[in-house]
Amino acid sequence: MKTNVSLQVIPVVPEERIYEVVDQVIDLIRKSNVNYVVGPMETTMEGELDELLAIVRKAQEVCVRYGATRVCSVVKIDYKPEGVTIEEKIGKYSK
Repeated sequence: MKTNVSLQVIPVVPEERIYEVVDQVIDLIRKSNVNYVVGPMETTMEGELDELLAIVRKAQEVCVRYGATRVCSVVKIDYKPEGVTIEEKIGKYSK
């Protein structure tokens, strides 16, 4: 069943490196082959909950690998027994 998980990572790195590190997390998500949408404050993923939580865990490690001394993350989960998709939420806004 599909679940939505939104992830915002805030790596503790010099300010000029924040986007560089966040880009590495987005690349991790892209390579995971889950459906996702990048927003200005967070990235929302769609897939099985266990798979998405594994990506969240790996995202912390990616930040550290790219120089973060600490990572603060905000995770939101939208779960319902029959599943939930990104499309049902924002499809009507797509161009």
